[in-house]
Amino acid sequence: MISLLLALAAVQAEPPAQSQTQPLSDQEASAKCAGLVKSDAEQAVVIANDWLVKGGGMFARQCAGQAYAALGRWEAAAGAFAEAAKEAETSVDPRRADFWVQAGNAWLAAGNGARAREAFDKALATALLTPQLRGEVYLDRGRAGVLLNDMAGARSDINEGLQLVPDDPFGWYISSALALKEGLLARAQDDIAEAVRLAPEDPNLLVHAGNVAGISGEIEAAKGLYAKAIRVAPDSDAAKAARAALAANASPPDNPPQPQSR
Repeated sequence: MISLLLALAAVQAEPPAQSQTQPLSDQEASAKCAGLVKSDAEQAVVIANDWLVKGGGMFARQCAGQAYAALGRWEAAAGAFAEAAKEAETSVDPRRADFWVQAGNAWLAAGNGARAREAFDKALATALLTPQLRGEVYLDRGRAGVLLNDMAGARSDINEGLQLVPDDPFGWYISSALALKEGLLARAQDDIAEAVRLAPEDPNLLVHAGNVAGISGEIEAAKGLYAKAIRVAPDSDAAKAARAALAANASPPDNPPQPQSR
């Protein structure tokens, strides 16, 4: 009995076993953060900042950027992505190009064309982008140019982007929108036609195509494009814009009431 009691006491005196759980790698923590961003972006910000305090690097900053972007806090998102890019540059990490692209797009969303173009320039300077992503960056750089009212620079960038990604309907869409600003109606028509050919069910493209048709005097074509936008995505913002356009351009009744004589 005594030996049994001593044995039990020895067991109880032993320190608890160390947890076998290994800390998450940066990649695993990033994946976990990305999932949290979708379900609770506010909590993702808290987690990312805590991760930074505990020594988290560019992945923690990227997590913060993603969370801020999900919340529409675009300047904060851009700053976080830019810090991630700078840290990646210090460690010569190839992800620096992607971080600069993310920063640029966040600055675009914030309406800061100058900072956006600066970030895109840094991404392009890395020579790490695939041809397709390089084309997309040129398109986004063109959008930054429009924000800066640099139409010549925007046109140059958009043309460069379309050379690299000719199958991107959004590229043709923004080229068409720029052509309208440039007063080039024929180009606007051609470019939005190409965009719709590539993505015939996109309601935003259909609405813009309707606008271009209306400007061109093709009223029935415009109505048909607006109607299709409503049909393919009835609850979208594009459909709301299409309904407003149809209402604004409604034909007067065949027999309008005559003013009453006084």
